[in-house]
Amino acid sequence: MMDYGYRSEGPIEPIFHSHTNYEVYYFHEGQCNYLIGDNIFHMAPGDLIIMYGMTLHCAKIDPSYPYVRSIIHFDPGIVRPYAELPHGVNLLEPFEQLKNYRLRLRGEDKAEVERILELMRVYQLREDAIGENRFRLAFVDLLYFIFGLCALPLKERQEYSSDKEASVQRIISLLEQSYKDDLHMEQLEAQLHMSKSYLSKLFKEVTGVTIFHYIYRRRINEAKIMFLMEPELSVTEVAFRLGFKHLAHFSRLFKQFAGITPEQFKRGNGEVRAVE
Repeated sequence: MMDYGYRSEGPIEPIFHSHTNYEVYYFHEGQCNYLIGDNIFHMAPGDLIIMYGMTLHCAKIDPSYPYVRSIIHFDPGIVRPYAELPHGVNLLEPFEQLKNYRLRLRGEDKAEVERILELMRVYQLREDAIGENRFRLAFVDLLYFIFGLCALPLKERQEYSSDKEASVQRIISLLEQSYKDDLHMEQLEAQLHMSKSYLSKLFKEVTGVTIFHYIYRRRINEAKIMFLMEPELSVTEVAFRLGFKHLAHFSRLFKQFAGITPEQFKRGNGEVRAVE
């Protein structure tokens, strides 16, 4: 129901995986890019990620540095009873609404989380009923801390909880299935039963970007992951796999979104460089 690894240091293989449990991941030290879906997070000590679990994810580390992390996998069912207590809140809301979200903790916030993680380890080592219960209470305290830090992003997300957002989610779901294809607005219009002009206006209003900006950004994010996970692939092969017809177009967009050329990105692969 709950699995806790405190300050794990063992080496890992960069393999994408998913699981039904929710996860709290805390990065203590090392050189690491954390890949979740099509997002790449360049990690710094004090970074904490909450994960919904089912999204494919993995860590790509530089093995020449110690890789130290604390990880909690938990069944959401063990947390729900705490929401029913007087003045309780839904501690799972950040996981369920934000899905996969990074908090950059520094100063007092960083010290507070590390104190709770260490306390959880102390209680875990007791291996008795009192230790087990205090371990869970310390974990709930950690979730309350996370909930407080997520209050603003949760509020911003709830402002879009509307029919418009539901429609845009349908568009994004379709784009996720076909972002590598040669898409045209007429196809989206036919499949979603919305006019091209309404589709474009609605998507830009809710997401802040155009549909094709989203598609190209999604392709470039996927290219970064392919370069990280399959360094033997050439730039040309990656470009064509992602639906680009012209290498120059791919290279131009890659530099626009990543700030460097795909060749420069590939050369910097072994250094686990920042790629957000």
